[in-house]
Amino acid sequence: MLVAGVVVVVVSLVLFSQIKDQLLAAKQRAAVDQSLSGVRYAQSEVSGIATGDSASIRSTLDRTVQGLRQRGGAAGDFDVVMVYRSGDQTRPASTRTSLSYRDLPADLRSSVDDGAQAYRYDEVPDAAGRPMPTLLVGAPVPADGRSGDQVEVYFAFPLDQEQQSLEGIRSTVGITSVVLVLFVVGIGVLVTRLVVDPVRRAAGSAQRLAEGHLEERLAVRGEDDLARLATSFNAMAESLQRQITQLEGLSQLQQRFTSDVSHELRTPLTTVQMAAAVLHEARGDFDPPVARSAELLRAELDRFEGLLSDLLEISRYDAGAAVLEAEAQDLGQLVDRVVGGMSALAERHACELRIVVPAGPVIAEVDGRRVERVLRNLVGNAIEHGRGEPVEITLAASGSAAAITVRDHGIGLTSADAQHVFDRFWRADASRVRTIGGSGLGLSISLEDARLHGGWLQVWGQPGQGAQFRLTVPLMAGTELTSSPLPLRPSLLRRAASPS
Repeated sequence: MLVAGVVVVVVSLVLFSQIKDQLLAAKQRAAVDQSLSGVRYAQSEVSGIATGDSASIRSTLDRTVQGLRQRGGAAGDFDVVMVYRSGDQTRPASTRTSLSYRDLPADLRSSVDDGAQAYRYDEVPDAAGRPMPTLLVGAPVPADGRSGDQVEVYFAFPLDQEQQSLEGIRSTVGITSVVLVLFVVGIGVLVTRLVVDPVRRAAGSAQRLAEGHLEERLAVRGEDDLARLATSFNAMAESLQRQITQLEGLSQLQQRFTSDVSHELRTPLTTVQMAAAVLHEARGDFDPPVARSAELLRAELDRFEGLLSDLLEISRYDAGAAVLEAEAQDLGQLVDRVVGGMSALAERHACELRIVVPAGPVIAEVDGRRVERVLRNLVGNAIEHGRGEPVEITLAASGSAAAITVRDHGIGLTSADAQHVFDRFWRADASRVRTIGGSGLGLSISLEDARLHGGWLQVWGQPGQGAQFRLTVPLMAGTELTSSPLPLRPSLLRRAASPS
């Protein structure tokens, strides 16, 4: 509507300008033609003027002016000024007119003095002394036998009628422009009500559908394209609702199956573990192959118990039954316990564990069991993927949050791996032999533990440069995180990548 209004205004101005130019051009042509006719008449009248007789000159000029004013013409009303020039003397006609020779523009008089016909648009006083837009046409009157003497005639054509016509045209164009703008505004409002508003309602319904309101539907009115759009939207919403309901049912069935199987396997597993413990204690009395089998049986049963524990934990999160038991703890001591528990694994992989913690205690309201589980998963993965390079564990705190990073210098992660590293049962290289076992649920459970604290668990990695995981938790349970005291990207790599 704004663009249409600007276009209407511009077109109106251009149209008014063209009408004005055409009116003035027509007036100018008529005035020039009439002045040429008047010059020929004046030439016939002053041809026998007596140059030395002032009375004869004045009477001849007066008679010619009266004759010119009575002739009229197509250009409409006009006034006439005639002068007789002899050297430096200028003798105007004595006939009383509203225009005098002194009122004429100097450049017009100069052009006529040089023997050329000229015209100008100017404002000259009318009979009441008010400035009036006027077309002035001046020309010398040719005459033979007058050496150094010259008769000049000037025609003044008032433009009051043209001005009135232009005022009427301006009003008409202005009213037409306003009507057109209002018409465009009306069309815009009508289009908005008929098209844009239904589209906005459809967009709002789609937004509410995306937010989980699966019962959202559009009202179908009429049989036009918008009605077909509403019908298609409703059909899509019904299909999505049906499929999502089915998926929710399948998900609940899967969760219940996982939880039931995990609980049901607990009892036979406990019995088998007891028998395996007896065999493991008595393995010294067995032959070496049997003793080795007892050891393998004990190790695999422990691994199986860990898998069941992970399945039970993830089923608790799926069911929304996980509870945070937060209490104030020193995160520095917690990191020391985790590193102490993982030192044997680090020695087997010839990996050095480096700890960077603040000098003072870092107290945070956390569930110590869950945070320790997160750190064990992160440190264990870092040792396994670190290729014997040192693993760095860093603790830092700010006024509202605490963060722990675990950095390895191993095989690293691609951007695609980083997007899936927290998915359940996902592994970057399924063919690689894992040295510490695992269910593939460790990082998924760690992510849920971090979210249960209202915190973040994030990862950075580059192929060949290693990876870094960052756990950020609020110092006070229930507060919202806004930043982390440790960067996710390792500082050494940031300095190396920055321009010198």
